[in-house]
Order: sequence, then structure tokens, then C-alpha cells
Amino acid sequence: MDKEAAIKLFNNKKIRVEWVQKEEKWYFSVVDVVGVLSESENSNNYWKVLKNRLKKEGSELVTKCNQLRLQSSDGKLYMTDVLDTEGILRLVQAIPSPKAEPFKVWLAKVGSERIDETADPELAINRALSTYLKKGYSKEWINQRLKSIDVRKELTDEWENRGVKKGQEFAILTDEITQAWSGYKTGEYKQLKNLKRENLRDNMTNLELVLNMLAEVTTTELSKEKEPQNIEENIVIAKQGGGVAGNARKEIEKMTGNNVVTSKNAKEIRKIGQ
Repeated sequence: MDKEAAIKLFNNKKIRVEWVQKEEKWYFSVVDVVGVLSESENSNNYWKVLKNRLKKEGSELVTKCNQLRLQSSDGKLYMTDVLDTEGILRLVQAIPSPKAEPFKVWLAKVGSERIDETADPELAINRALSTYLKKGYSKEWINQRLKSIDVRKELTDEWENRGVKKGQEFAILTDEITQAWSGYKTGEYKQLKNLKRENLRDNMTNLELVLNMLAEVTTTELSKEKEPQNIEENIVIAKQGGGVAGNARKEIEKMTGNNVVTSKNAKEIRKIGQ
């Protein structure tokens, strides 16, 4: 959930938010969310009482609560309790209010859908197709994007087979592949496209997607062939796989005179597809 989606869920009420670049997360003011859902005249006091209750119940929600300096109604900055998206959704479930009920229904529906998709992965594909169509992407772009998801899954499965750990090690290898083919690390690539939490692949052109897929599928095949035993050997293979697509990019740019990697993001890509 991004900033705009979250605020829309809260009926466009004034919810203070802050983007933390280091964590690549949106943080939301707890008292603002509590105020909207509880309709309390004193949201600060409501949150104080709720926080004490959650502590007594042993809820992890309170321990996950951070503080950021946010601007108050008097124009001054004060340290304010904040939660990330996951925390806010858990907070919603802890508030006994009619206003919170639609959120609880929505969360239950989403949870049920994910369980169904675990049993039948085709449902997830259909949901993704429907979501991209609603966002305005062209069918040609969507076909490429769905293929890229399959290619990425095959790569991550291969990494897991080689003992690569999810999280930081996945991120390291992804960075190596991305830089080798595009000339940018993942974070730099996202900055070029003016992205924050958004998925980078959702903001790639058809050509960018194709080259990214070439880089990842080549890395997968090299890994199967060379059977790397540790992260260092996987890094070498990631650079090699990305380099194959990098050479293709340079050749395309030489022949067309245009840069393959661009600052175009989803908004511009969807306009082109219309």
C-alpha cells in the first residue's frame, strides 16, 4: 500500500505520512489514523489507553511503533508515534469501532484470496492480469510483465537451491544483475524513474523488461551449469548473466541512437500504451 492508496482508504482524511528512504517505507501517524477510525474527540488519549491495553495483552504492535518528527497543527515539529503499513493494518484490527469494520472486512477478504491463491496459483496470475488492466497498462506490456514474473521466480528458485538467503543476499545479487545490464544499481535505477516504494519492473518499458528478463534467465542458466557454492560465486555469475543483457543493450543503443534505460515511469508508460 502506498501513500495515496492508504489515504484513499481513510476517506482522504488528513493522515500525516513520512517516507523513510533508508527503509523504503511509508510511515503513518498513529493518532491521525486512530482519530479517523475511533472518531474520538481526543485521539491522543484514545491511543494512550489503547497502547496500554495492547501492552498488557502482549501485543507486538506497540514494540513495532516508532517515532518520527512530524508537523503538528500549530506548524511545529513534534516526535510522533508512527507505524508502517503492516503496523497500521494491525492497528485497524485492534480498534472496536464501526468505522474500522470496513477495513476488517477488506483484510479478511484479502487474506482469503491469498489462501485460495496458495492452493491455485493460477488465481494469482488472473488477479495480476486484472490489476494491470485496471491500472491502464497495454495488453502487450502486461504479457511481458507476466513473463518477467515467471522468469524471476525461476531465478529465485535457483538461488534458493544454491543456498542463497532471501533478503539481503537476494538484494545483493539483484543489484549485480541490474547494474551489469543497465549500468545502474537497483536503488539508482529507481531514483532515475523517481520511484520510492513502487516496484521497479512495473515502471519499465517493454524493452527494459525484455533486457531485464534476458539478464535474469541467462543468470539462471549459468547458475544451473556452473553450480555456484557460495554468495561470492553467485555474484560472479550474476555479473556474467547481467553482462549478456548489458552487451545487447549497448548494441541496441548503438544501432538506434537512443538510450534503452530511461526515466519513464508507469504513468508515462501507460500513456504510451493507450
